[in-house]
Amino acid sequence: MRVVKEAEERRNEILDAADELFAQKGFDGTSTNDILEKVGIARGTLYYHFKSKEDIMDALIERYAVLILGAAKEVAVDKGIPVIERVIRAVMAMNLSGGSSEVIMDHIHKPQNALMHQKIQKVIINGVPPILTEIIREGIDQGMFSTPFPYECMEMVVVYANTIFDDDMVTMTNEEKGTRMLAFVCNVERLLGAESGSLMDAMQIFGSGDEGDHE
Repeated sequence: MRVVKEAEERRNEILDAADELFAQKGFDGTSTNDILEKVGIARGTLYYHFKSKEDIMDALIERYAVLILGAAKEVAVDKGIPVIERVIRAVMAMNLSGGSSEVIMDHIHKPQNALMHQKIQKVIINGVPPILTEIIREGIDQGMFSTPFPYECMEMVVVYANTIFDDDMVTMTNEEKGTRMLAFVCNVERLLGAESGSLMDAMQIFGSGDEGDHE
């Protein structure tokens, strides 16, 4: 057990060092030598844990996935939160603002981290819709929503939110972003067959009362 624990600790040390270096120098600008020097290990030790630099990046993406999807899952299963509020909270969890998530997003938006960005997008587009779909199904059972395509609706929501509200993809003024958000919420209501204004009202309550909630 001790050997396993030590191996796990060493693996995490390598990942922590790589995470820091990718943030400073970008994935493309970081060499395996940089990682070796930072951790203070031999090349053989690094290759025992990871086959390549991309292998290290994939392991970091897995870490990020746990953070991103974990936050959305936590909200999705909390039956104490009303369905509509849960949908909004889960989408906002995906938005990754605040704390370590913000650091992640800051450095994956650098041009030299384009591959990392693409891999994170893949995690979100594949991982978030199933989580949201469970909440939508609950809303359908409660008569709030009416759609034969809960999964596909959520896939559309995630792809749009994750692309259009990504500053790297579309540059917008605050006013343009506000209009896009308004259109987005109106169209999500239609997609889900929700009562007109139901999501919008919840968004507004959320917007005014949520500022102090971020830890």
